[in-house]
Amino acid sequence: QVQLVESGGGLVQAGGSLTLSCVASGRTFSRNTMGWYRQVPGKQRVLVASISWSGITNYVDSVKGRFTISRDNAKNTVSLQMNSLKPENTAVYYCNSSPIVTIKWWGQGTQVTVSS
Repeated sequence: QVQLVESGGGLVQAGGSLTLSCVASGRTFSRNTMGWYRQVPGKQRVLVASISWSGITNYVDSVKGRFTISRDNAKNTVSLQMNSLKPENTAVYYCNSSPIVTIKWWGQGTQVTVSS
């Protein structure tokens, strides 16, 4: 059974930093492009950063220069370093493949709350 487990969220003041981690089990994702997604209440889940199997990264404009996605294929993990956080970054963050292969892989997510 495939599982993606996110962790590392929390409450932080604006300007602070958090590092999110995603640990995958049940299959290897070393050949998948992986992404971090965010979701706020009442809105769709959206991709904020992705990383290919070879390490090519992409970010939405609003996080460029502040967020860094990375992966360790040997450990089947994906991370998101979030710096200079803003209140608008408050959301539940999830990892999954990009594009989505199956919704069955969604985990519980990790809550990030940025106070002003």
